[in-house]
Amino acid sequence: MRRLTFVSVFLMLWFCNAQEIAILKYQGGGDWYSNPTALPNLIRFCNDNIGTKIKEKPETVEVDDIVIFQYPFLHMTGHGNVVFSSEEAENLRIYLLSGGFLHIDDNYGMEPYLRKELLKVFPDKDLEELGVDHPIFNQEYLFPEGLPKIHEHDGKRPQALGIFHENRLVLLFTFESDLGDGWEDPSVHNDPQEIREKALQMGANIISYAFKI
Repeated sequence: MRRLTFVSVFLMLWFCNAQEIAILKYQGGGDWYSNPTALPNLIRFCNDNIGTKIKEKPETVEVDDIVIFQYPFLHMTGHGNVVFSSEEAENLRIYLLSGGFLHIDDNYGMEPYLRKELLKVFPDKDLEELGVDHPIFNQEYLFPEGLPKIHEHDGKRPQALGIFHENRLVLLFTFESDLGDGWEDPSVHNDPQEIREKALQMGANIISYAFKI
């Protein structure tokens, strides 16, 4: 593992990358690389519509690497198993407590594994459901009913779950929504344009919120 003693250096570098996003690669066998067109499409949408200047091809970073401190926003997705070692959990906890933001979008199937691993990161915190009055639903675009439903799996309602530190949302877990599928190229899932638009707008709200806090 790259030692955490260098964290302070990367915290300074952080401000040189004030609007950058990276994909979080994790262990356990889950497909962290799923939805390859999703994040580039969302970044392009944000750059075109809400004034961001994010590099369109996001880098990939590993959970235990101190390079994560260069990125104020990390994105994580997949369908299956997730495993954090104790060192990875520590690195991610320090990142989030130091001002970082992690968005985890369940691509269907990762939720039971993720909940268990998040206890390693924050043993004293639980995922809390965000109310429809949370600012993340009232950024560049209005979502008065909360997280939109993009893809149907089990007939369950979409949920935006979060972990807070000192009243700051540091981790957002979008569940039973599948935003990333809506961000993908139109030919991947053949979603109607209005569904893709909702997914991209909600994604833009997440990015806008994270960059402002």
